[in-house]
Amino acid sequence: MTDSNDSIRHDWTLAEIKALFDRPFNDLLFDAQRLHRENFDPNAVQVSTLLSIKTGACPEDCAYCPQSARYDTGLERERLLPLEEVREAARNARDNGATRFCMGAAWRNPTDKNLDKVIDMIRAVKELGMESCVTLGMLTREQTRRLKQAGLDYYNHNLDTSPEYYREIITTRTYQDRLDTLENLREEDINVCCGGIIGMGESETDRAALLQQLANLPEHPQSVPINLLVQVENTPLYGTEELDGIEFVRTIAVARILMPRSVVRLSAGRTAMTDELQALCFLAGANSIFYGDTLLTTPNPEQNRDQQLFERLGIVANGEQARDDHAAA
Repeated sequence: MTDSNDSIRHDWTLAEIKALFDRPFNDLLFDAQRLHRENFDPNAVQVSTLLSIKTGACPEDCAYCPQSARYDTGLERERLLPLEEVREAARNARDNGATRFCMGAAWRNPTDKNLDKVIDMIRAVKELGMESCVTLGMLTREQTRRLKQAGLDYYNHNLDTSPEYYREIITTRTYQDRLDTLENLREEDINVCCGGIIGMGESETDRAALLQQLANLPEHPQSVPINLLVQVENTPLYGTEELDGIEFVRTIAVARILMPRSVVRLSAGRTAMTDELQALCFLAGANSIFYGDTLLTTPNPEQNRDQQLFERLGIVANGEQARDDHAAA
C-alpha cells in the first residue's frame, strides 16, 4: 500500500527495516537527512510543552512508569488540576515559545465526568491560540467523537514497544487495546501522536518491529515521539543497561526514512543527552521537542539550555509551519 506520494509506504517488512538499522551510520544519516529536507525545513523545530494535569495512582503496571500505583516511587497522588491553573500554565508556555500545549492524565481511561473537565481545558488552550494535545489512556469511540467536537488537535497514545516485547513491559492492557484507540482517533480524524520508548532492554529487532507497526498503520502518525527510557528507582526497569547513543540516533534516522512526512519528536530522556547527541538527532531527522523543565513527572532540559542549543545550531522554533510550507511546494 502506498500514498499518492510514492515515498510514503505502509508495507515495510521487518527484514527491510533491520537492513536500514544495519547500514553504515553515515549512509543512514545521509538518506534520512535527504528525506528530511524534501519534506521539512532542516533548521526548524516544532516546540511543545507538556503538563501533567492528573498525577499518580494509575492502575496500569507499565514497568517504566513512576505514576503506576503498583510501585512506590515517592510520587504524590494528585487530583485533576483546576481549569484556571491549566490555563495559566498554557499561557506561560505560549509566552515562552511553545506552539502546542499537551496535557497528560494518569488514567487507564477517562470517565465521562473527567472528560467533561478535560474538554474545558482543551477549549481554554485553543482560546490562547495554541494547538491542543491530550493523553488520557484508552478511549471509546463516543469519547473520541466528543474530543473532536471540542476541537482537539492531537491525541497522544504510544505503542511503547514491539508486539513481541510488549508483555515484558505491560500486562494490564493488550497491544490490540492500543491499536483500537488509534483506530477510533483515525475514524474521527484527530491527529495522532504515537511512538514508543527505547532503552527498556529490548533488542534491535524489537526497535525495528515497533517502527514497522507505526509505519504500516493505515495513516502514519502525524507526530512520532521517540522516548529514551528515564529510569526511576523502584520501577521494574530501574537498573536496565543504558542504550548506546549511536543506537538511539539510528532509531531516529530509521523513523525518518519510514515516515518521511511525520514530525519526529525527541521526548523523554533528553536530560541525559549531551548537546552533541541532540544535534545528531536533529541531523537524523528529529524536528520536534518537548520544552520546559518537567516532562509529566521526569526531568526535562531547562528552557535556557534548549534556547542556547538552538542558537548554537541555527535552529528556529517553528517546525509545524515548515512542514506546511514544504507540503505546498
